[in-house]
Amino acid sequence: MDRVMRLASQRAVVVFSLSTCCMCHTVKRLFCELGVNPSVHEVDEDPRGKEMEMALAKLMGRSPPVPVVFIGGKLIGSTDKVMSLHLGGKLVPLLRDAGALWL
Repeated sequence: MDRVMRLASQRAVVVFSLSTCCMCHTVKRLFCELGVNPSVHEVDEDPRGKEMEMALAKLMGRSPPVPVVFIGGKLIGSTDKVMSLHLGGKLVPLLRDAGALWL
């Protein structure tokens, strides 16, 4: 859990992902289209990925836990939460406040 939280606080936007997950791809693509360059940690490509996946599952209360998004070091959640914020017009201000967007 410590490693996940440390990684989550190192950049304005952090996404924990699986390289083969379509919902992970959707979230990463949304951030890129908004002009955000998230730090992406592909859990399935990390030597300590199983450990990270267990920590994320505990944090999210479900399995599989990905994608898991942190903005400004704070847990936002998964695809449904990110999309809900975006459709509600709240994602871009959140990204600006975190320093991920300058416009």
